Amino acid sequence: DLFGGTQSSRLTFVFGLAFGLGISFLLACFTSLTSFRKTIDHTSNTFRSFLDTRSLMQVTTNQKDMHDIMDKNLRPIKPVLVDDSHFHHDNNSVAKDLEKNIRVLCWVMTGPQNLDKKAIHVKKTWAKRCNILIFISSVTNTSFPTIGLNISEGREHLTGKTMQAFRYVYEHYKDQADWFMKADDDTYVILENLRYFLNDYKPSEPVYFGHHFKTIVKQGYYSGGAGYVLSKEALTRLVTKGNNPRVCRQDGGAEDAELGKCMENLGVKTVNSTDALGRSRFHCFDPETHLFGGYPDWYYQYDANGAKKIMGTESISDYAISFHYVPPQKMYALEFYIYHLRPYGIESGHQHLNVHN
Repeated sequence: DLFGGTQSSRLTFVFGLAFGLGISFLLACFTSLTSFRKTIDHTSNTFRSFLDTRSLMQVTTNQKDMHDIMDKNLRPIKPVLVDDSHFHHDNNSVAKDLEKNIRVLCWVMTGPQNLDKKAIHVKKTWAKRCNILIFISSVTNTSFPTIGLNISEGREHLTGKTMQAFRYVYEHYKDQADWFMKADDDTYVILENLRYFLNDYKPSEPVYFGHHFKTIVKQGYYSGGAGYVLSKEALTRLVTKGNNPRVCRQDGGAEDAELGKCMENLGVKTVNSTDALGRSRFHCFDPETHLFGGYPDWYYQYDANGAKKIMGTESISDYAISFHYVPPQKMYALEFYIYHLRPYGIESGHQHLNVHN
Protein backbone atom coordinates (compact mmCIF):
# COMPACT_ATOMS: atom_id res chain seq x y z
CA ASP A 1 0.00 0.00 0.00
CA LEU A 2 2.81 2.32 0.86
CA PHE A 3 4.53 1.62 -2.47
CA GLY A 4 1.26 1.99 -4.38
CA GLY A 5 0.47 5.24 -2.57
CA THR A 6 3.89 6.62 -3.37
CA GLN A 7 3.57 5.67 -7.04
CA SER A 8 0.11 7.24 -7.19
CA SER A 9 1.44 10.43 -5.62
CA ARG A 10 4.26 10.53 -8.13
CA LEU A 11 1.86 10.09 -11.04
CA THR A 12 -0.38 12.79 -9.65
CA PHE A 13 2.61 15.09 -9.26
CA VAL A 14 3.87 14.44 -12.81
CA PHE A 15 0.38 14.88 -14.26
CA GLY A 16 -0.11 18.11 -12.33
CA LEU A 17 3.29 19.40 -13.38
CA ALA A 18 2.59 18.60 -17.03
CA PHE A 19 -0.85 20.18 -16.83
CA GLY A 20 0.57 23.29 -15.20
CA LEU A 21 3.34 23.61 -17.76
CA GLY A 22 0.81 23.19 -20.56
CA ILE A 23 -1.43 25.91 -19.16
CA SER A 24 1.56 28.18 -18.67
CA PHE A 25 2.68 27.55 -22.25
CA LEU A 26 -0.78 28.36 -23.62
CA LEU A 27 -0.98 31.52 -21.54
CA ALA A 28 2.46 32.55 -22.72
CA CYS A 29 1.47 31.93 -26.35
CA PHE A 30 -1.77 33.86 -25.90
CA THR A 31 0.12 36.71 -24.29
CA SER A 32 2.72 36.68 -27.07
CA LEU A 33 0.07 36.61 -29.79
CA THR A 34 -1.85 39.39 -28.10
CA SER A 35 1.33 41.41 -27.79
CA PHE A 36 2.22 40.68 -31.41
CA ARG A 37 -1.22 41.73 -32.59
CA LYS A 38 -1.01 44.90 -30.54
CA THR A 39 2.39 45.60 -32.09
CA ILE A 40 1.00 45.14 -35.61
CA ASP A 41 -1.99 47.33 -34.83
CA HIS A 42 0.24 49.94 -33.25
CA THR A 43 2.56 49.96 -36.26
CA SER A 44 -0.36 50.29 -38.67
CA ASN A 45 -1.98 53.05 -36.65
CA THR A 46 1.35 54.81 -36.21
CA PHE A 47 1.95 54.77 -39.99
CA ARG A 48 -1.53 56.15 -40.76
CA SER A 49 -1.21 58.72 -37.98
CA PHE A 50 2.23 59.60 -39.34
CA LEU A 51 0.75 60.36 -42.75
CA ASP A 52 -2.37 62.11 -41.55
CA THR A 53 -0.96 64.45 -38.94
CA ARG A 54 2.11 65.79 -40.70
CA SER A 55 2.54 68.27 -43.48
CA LEU A 56 4.14 67.05 -46.67
CA MET A 57 7.35 68.89 -45.80
CA GLN A 58 7.57 66.88 -42.59
CA VAL A 59 6.70 63.65 -44.39
CA THR A 60 9.41 64.14 -47.01
CA THR A 61 12.14 65.13 -44.57
CA ASN A 62 11.45 62.71 -41.68
CA GLN A 63 13.83 59.75 -41.52
CA LYS A 64 10.91 57.37 -40.91
CA ASP A 65 8.95 58.55 -43.92
CA MET A 66 6.98 56.52 -46.45
CA HIS A 67 10.09 55.45 -48.37
CA ASP A 68 11.68 54.08 -45.21
CA ILE A 69 8.55 52.20 -44.21
CA MET A 70 8.10 50.82 -47.73
CA ASP A 71 11.76 49.81 -48.06
CA LYS A 72 11.95 48.11 -44.66
CA ASN A 73 10.22 44.95 -45.84
CA LEU A 74 11.36 45.10 -49.46
CA ARG A 75 13.41 42.10 -50.50
CA PRO A 76 15.23 41.50 -53.79
CA ILE A 77 13.24 39.65 -56.43
CA LYS A 78 14.43 38.14 -59.66
CA PRO A 79 13.69 40.18 -62.79
CA VAL A 80 10.57 38.97 -64.59
CA LEU A 81 10.87 38.13 -68.27
CA VAL A 82 8.80 40.59 -70.30
CA ASP A 83 9.05 39.28 -73.86
CA ASP A 84 8.19 42.10 -76.25
CA SER A 85 8.69 39.78 -79.23
CA HIS A 86 5.12 38.63 -78.51
CA PHE A 87 3.95 42.21 -78.70
CA HIS A 88 0.55 42.76 -80.23
CA HIS A 89 0.38 43.85 -83.85
CA ASP A 90 -0.45 47.39 -82.87
CA ASN A 91 0.20 50.26 -85.23
CA ASN A 92 2.79 52.12 -83.15
CA SER A 93 3.95 54.50 -85.89
CA VAL A 94 2.68 57.58 -84.01
CA ALA A 95 4.51 56.56 -80.84
CA LYS A 96 7.69 55.84 -82.82
CA ASP A 97 7.52 59.23 -84.53
CA LEU A 98 7.13 60.92 -81.16
CA GLU A 99 10.06 58.92 -79.78
CA LYS A 100 12.21 60.18 -82.63
CA ASN A 101 11.08 63.80 -82.47
CA ILE A 102 10.60 64.30 -78.73
CA ARG A 103 13.82 63.09 -77.16
CA VAL A 104 13.50 62.41 -73.44
CA LEU A 105 16.48 61.85 -71.16
CA CYS A 106 15.53 60.04 -67.95
CA TRP A 107 17.79 60.12 -64.95
CA VAL A 108 16.78 57.89 -62.06
CA MET A 109 17.66 58.69 -58.46
CA THR A 110 18.99 55.57 -56.74
CA GLY A 111 21.71 54.38 -54.37
CA PRO A 112 24.11 51.45 -54.00
CA GLN A 113 21.75 49.68 -51.61
CA ASN A 114 18.87 49.81 -54.10
CA LEU A 115 20.45 48.54 -57.32
CA ASP A 116 19.37 44.92 -56.87
CA LYS A 117 16.17 45.68 -54.96
CA LYS A 118 14.67 48.46 -57.08
CA ALA A 119 16.79 50.06 -59.80
CA ILE A 120 17.29 46.88 -61.85
CA HIS A 121 13.51 46.55 -62.22
CA VAL A 122 13.17 50.15 -63.38
CA LYS A 123 15.85 49.40 -65.95
CA LYS A 124 14.05 46.30 -67.22
CA THR A 125 10.60 47.89 -67.44
CA TRP A 126 9.55 51.45 -68.28
CA ALA A 127 12.98 53.10 -68.40
CA LYS A 128 14.05 51.16 -71.51
CA ARG A 129 11.72 53.45 -73.50
CA CYS A 130 13.68 56.61 -72.64
CA ASN A 131 15.86 57.99 -75.42
CA ILE A 132 18.71 58.26 -72.92
CA LEU A 133 18.77 56.55 -69.52
CA ILE A 134 21.09 57.36 -66.60
CA PHE A 135 21.10 56.06 -63.03
CA ILE A 136 22.47 58.56 -60.51
CA SER A 137 24.04 57.26 -57.30
CA SER A 138 26.73 58.22 -54.81
CA VAL A 139 29.01 55.43 -56.04
CA THR A 140 30.05 54.71 -59.62
CA ASN A 141 29.17 51.19 -60.74
CA THR A 142 30.51 50.43 -64.19
CA SER A 143 28.66 47.14 -64.59
CA PHE A 144 25.12 48.34 -63.79
CA PRO A 145 26.03 51.15 -64.71
CA THR A 146 25.52 54.09 -62.35
CA ILE A 147 27.04 57.56 -62.27
CA GLY A 148 28.52 58.22 -58.84
CA LEU A 149 28.36 61.80 -57.61
CA ASN A 150 30.52 63.28 -54.90
CA ILE A 151 27.76 63.49 -52.32
CA SER A 152 26.65 61.40 -49.36
CA GLU A 153 23.57 59.20 -49.44
CA GLY A 154 20.60 60.14 -47.29
CA ARG A 155 17.39 62.11 -47.64
CA GLU A 156 19.07 65.20 -46.22
CA HIS A 157 21.28 65.29 -49.33
CA LEU A 158 18.66 64.71 -52.04
CA THR A 159 18.69 68.38 -53.03
CA GLY A 160 22.44 68.30 -53.55
CA LYS A 161 22.19 65.03 -55.43
CA THR A 162 19.53 66.49 -57.70
CA MET A 163 21.47 69.69 -58.41
CA GLN A 164 24.64 67.75 -59.22
CA ALA A 165 22.73 65.28 -61.37
CA PHE A 166 21.23 68.01 -63.53
CA ARG A 167 24.69 69.58 -63.90
CA TYR A 168 26.09 66.24 -65.03
CA VAL A 169 23.23 65.79 -67.51
CA TYR A 170 23.74 69.31 -68.90
CA GLU A 171 27.49 68.88 -69.29
CA HIS A 172 27.23 65.50 -71.05
CA TYR A 173 23.85 65.33 -72.79
CA LYS A 174 22.33 68.79 -73.25
CA ASP A 175 22.40 68.50 -77.05
CA GLN A 176 21.26 64.86 -77.19
CA ALA A 177 17.79 65.39 -75.70
CA ASP A 178 15.02 67.98 -75.61
CA TRP A 179 13.39 67.15 -72.27
CA PHE A 180 15.04 66.01 -69.05
CA MET A 181 13.11 63.91 -66.53
CA LYS A 182 14.04 63.11 -62.96
CA ALA A 183 12.41 60.01 -61.43
CA ASP A 184 12.89 57.89 -58.32
CA ASP A 185 13.65 54.17 -58.37
CA ASP A 186 10.06 53.50 -57.27
CA THR A 187 8.48 55.69 -59.97
CA TYR A 188 6.75 54.14 -62.99
CA VAL A 189 6.49 56.25 -66.16
CA ILE A 190 4.56 55.69 -69.39
CA LEU A 191 6.88 57.36 -71.89
CA GLU A 192 4.44 57.32 -74.81
CA ASN A 193 1.96 59.39 -72.82
CA LEU A 194 4.69 61.75 -71.66
CA ARG A 195 5.80 62.42 -75.23
CA TYR A 196 2.20 62.97 -76.33
CA PHE A 197 1.79 65.58 -73.58
CA LEU A 198 5.13 67.26 -74.38
CA ASN A 199 4.22 67.47 -78.05
CA ASP A 200 2.27 70.68 -77.33
CA TYR A 201 5.30 72.45 -75.86
CA LYS A 202 8.69 73.65 -77.05
CA PRO A 203 11.98 72.75 -75.36
CA SER A 204 12.99 76.40 -75.77
CA GLU A 205 10.24 77.48 -73.36
CA PRO A 206 11.23 77.96 -69.68
CA VAL A 207 8.76 75.39 -68.32
CA TYR A 208 8.69 72.21 -66.27
CA PHE A 209 5.96 69.69 -65.46
CA GLY A 210 4.92 67.20 -62.79
CA HIS A 211 2.37 66.51 -60.03
CA HIS A 212 1.55 70.03 -58.93
CA PHE A 213 1.48 71.01 -55.25
CA LYS A 214 0.23 74.51 -54.47
CA THR A 215 1.95 75.26 -51.16
CA ILE A 216 5.39 76.52 -50.02
CA VAL A 217 6.28 78.09 -53.39
CA LYS A 218 4.17 80.91 -54.86
CA GLN A 219 3.65 79.18 -58.21
CA GLY A 220 3.72 75.77 -56.57
CA TYR A 221 6.18 72.94 -57.14
CA TYR A 222 6.19 69.32 -58.27
CA SER A 223 6.31 66.09 -56.29
CA GLY A 224 9.75 64.53 -56.58
CA GLY A 225 8.42 60.98 -56.44
CA ALA A 226 5.94 61.49 -59.27
CA GLY A 227 8.83 62.64 -61.46
CA TYR A 228 9.25 66.07 -63.00
CA VAL A 229 10.35 67.10 -66.48
CA LEU A 230 12.47 70.12 -67.38
CA SER A 231 12.63 71.69 -70.82
CA LYS A 232 16.07 72.28 -72.29
CA GLU A 233 15.71 75.99 -71.47
CA ALA A 234 14.77 75.19 -67.87
CA LEU A 235 17.80 72.89 -67.57
CA THR A 236 20.06 75.55 -69.06
CA ARG A 237 18.87 78.18 -66.59
CA LEU A 238 19.22 75.75 -63.68
CA VAL A 239 22.84 74.94 -64.47
CA THR A 240 24.10 78.30 -65.73
CA LYS A 241 22.31 80.54 -63.19
CA GLY A 242 21.25 78.19 -60.42
CA ASN A 243 24.70 77.70 -58.89
CA ASN A 244 24.22 80.86 -56.83
CA PRO A 245 23.11 79.81 -53.30
CA ARG A 246 21.02 83.00 -53.04
CA VAL A 247 19.04 81.85 -56.09
CA CYS A 248 18.96 78.08 -55.58
CA ARG A 249 19.70 76.07 -52.48
CA GLN A 250 22.56 73.70 -53.21
CA ASP A 251 21.75 71.03 -50.62
CA GLY A 252 19.45 70.31 -47.69
CA GLY A 253 15.73 70.86 -47.27
CA ALA A 254 13.07 68.94 -49.18
CA GLU A 255 14.43 68.25 -52.66
CA ASP A 256 11.25 68.83 -54.66
CA ALA A 257 10.22 71.98 -52.80
CA GLU A 258 13.75 73.40 -53.01
CA LEU A 259 13.87 72.76 -56.76
CA GLY A 260 10.48 74.47 -57.00
CA LYS A 261 11.82 77.58 -55.28
CA CYS A 262 14.85 77.48 -57.57
CA MET A 263 12.70 77.22 -60.72
CA GLU A 264 10.55 80.16 -59.62
CA ASN A 265 13.63 82.28 -58.94
CA LEU A 266 14.96 81.41 -62.41
CA GLY A 267 11.70 82.34 -64.15
CA VAL A 268 10.83 78.74 -65.04
CA LYS A 269 7.06 78.33 -64.99
CA THR A 270 4.86 75.55 -63.63
CA VAL A 271 2.16 74.45 -66.07
CA ASN A 272 -1.15 72.67 -65.52
CA SER A 273 -0.68 69.12 -66.82
CA THR A 274 -4.24 67.84 -66.41
CA ASP A 275 -5.88 66.59 -69.60
CA ALA A 276 -8.74 68.21 -71.51
CA LEU A 277 -11.23 66.58 -69.11
CA GLY A 278 -9.43 67.89 -66.02
CA ARG A 279 -7.92 64.53 -65.06
CA SER A 280 -4.45 64.14 -63.57
CA ARG A 281 -1.46 62.70 -65.46
CA PHE A 282 1.40 62.80 -62.93
CA HIS A 283 0.70 60.97 -59.65
CA CYS A 284 2.58 61.00 -56.36
CA PHE A 285 0.99 57.70 -55.19
CA ASP A 286 0.47 54.30 -56.79
CA PRO A 287 -2.46 53.64 -59.18
CA GLU A 288 -4.64 52.02 -56.52
CA THR A 289 -4.42 54.98 -54.17
CA HIS A 290 -5.50 57.38 -56.89
CA LEU A 291 -8.21 55.00 -58.07
CA PHE A 292 -9.69 54.12 -54.68
CA GLY A 293 -8.89 57.29 -52.74
CA GLY A 294 -7.83 57.13 -49.11
CA TYR A 295 -5.34 59.97 -49.36
CA PRO A 296 -3.67 61.30 -46.21
CA ASP A 297 -5.12 64.56 -44.91
CA TRP A 298 -2.22 66.73 -46.07
CA TYR A 299 -2.78 65.69 -49.69
CA TYR A 300 -6.05 67.61 -49.97
CA GLN A 301 -4.25 70.75 -48.81
CA TYR A 302 -1.30 70.30 -51.16
CA ASP A 303 -2.77 69.04 -54.45
CA ALA A 304 -3.17 71.95 -56.86
CA ASN A 305 -5.74 70.19 -59.03
CA GLY A 306 -8.36 69.79 -56.32
CA ALA A 307 -8.04 66.21 -55.10
CA LYS A 308 -11.46 64.67 -54.58
CA LYS A 309 -12.55 62.08 -52.05
CA ILE A 310 -14.64 60.27 -54.66
CA MET A 311 -13.34 56.98 -56.03
CA GLY A 312 -13.10 55.96 -59.66
CA THR A 313 -11.41 56.59 -62.99
CA GLU A 314 -12.84 60.05 -63.57
CA SER A 315 -9.93 61.71 -61.81
CA ILE A 316 -7.14 59.81 -63.64
CA SER A 317 -6.32 60.51 -67.28
CA ASP A 318 -6.49 57.65 -69.76
CA TYR A 319 -3.11 58.99 -70.83
CA ALA A 320 -1.61 58.99 -67.33
CA ILE A 321 2.14 59.59 -67.27
CA SER A 322 3.54 58.56 -63.89
CA PHE A 323 2.88 56.85 -60.56
CA HIS A 324 4.96 56.73 -57.39
CA TYR A 325 5.55 54.20 -54.58
CA VAL A 326 5.47 51.37 -57.12
CA PRO A 327 7.30 48.25 -55.83
CA PRO A 328 9.15 45.97 -58.28
CA GLN A 329 6.37 43.37 -58.56
CA LYS A 330 3.88 46.06 -59.51
CA MET A 331 6.24 47.45 -62.16
CA TYR A 332 6.13 44.14 -63.99
CA ALA A 333 2.36 43.96 -63.50
CA LEU A 334 1.98 47.41 -65.06
CA GLU A 335 4.21 46.36 -67.96
CA PHE A 336 1.85 43.45 -68.62
CA TYR A 337 -1.36 45.42 -68.22
CA ILE A 338 -0.25 48.38 -70.35
CA TYR A 339 1.75 46.74 -73.13
CA HIS A 340 0.46 43.16 -73.40
CA LEU A 341 -3.02 42.59 -72.00
CA ARG A 342 -5.75 43.27 -74.61
CA PRO A 343 -9.45 42.47 -74.94
CA TYR A 344 -9.86 40.63 -78.24
CA GLY A 345 -11.79 42.44 -80.96
CA ILE A 346 -11.37 45.96 -79.55
CA GLU A 347 -9.07 48.35 -81.35
CA SER A 348 -8.33 51.47 -79.34
CA GLY A 349 -8.35 54.70 -81.31
CA HIS A 350 -6.48 57.83 -80.34
CA GLN A 351 -8.07 60.32 -77.96
CA HIS A 352 -7.24 64.01 -78.16
CA LEU A 353 -6.75 64.89 -74.51
CA ASN A 354 -4.18 67.68 -74.66
CA VAL A 355 -5.76 70.97 -73.69
CA HIS A 356 -4.49 72.71 -76.83
CA ASN A 357 -6.08 70.13 -79.15
